[in-house]
Amino acid sequence: VQLQASGGGLVQAGGSLRLSCKASGGTFSDYTMAWFRQAPGKAREFVGGIRYRGGTTRYADSVKGRFTISRDNVKNTVYLHMNSLKPEDTAVYYCAADRWQILSSMTDQAQYDYWGQGTLVTVSS
Repeated sequence: VQLQASGGGLVQAGGSLRLSCKASGGTFSDYTMAWFRQAPGKAREFVGGIRYRGGTTRYADSVKGRFTISRDNVKNTVYLHMNSLKPEDTAVYYCAADRWQILSSMTDQAQYDYWGQGTLVTVSS
């Protein structure tokens, strides 16, 4: 599976962005999809995920109520809708995929076999 992330950019605090991650080379509906991010000098962390079956979603506490993840199984694309952005949301955002993943593994980056190249989001204050 190949993942291509896009949509990053520079935005002012309080603004919005939508990230996209298009998958190719596999049966997209079989994969749990997730977004992780890595800020400068920090470890990569889970942001949100959407399960392959039923579309159950989970979010990091830091983004709950502001970010929404969705998927389009026809377009083979997962989206991260980011609202009310804060300077601390500045990071490189990565999409990841894991086939037939159990729900309890969603937040564990070690479970993901496929990763996109990352897209930079910069939020200015």
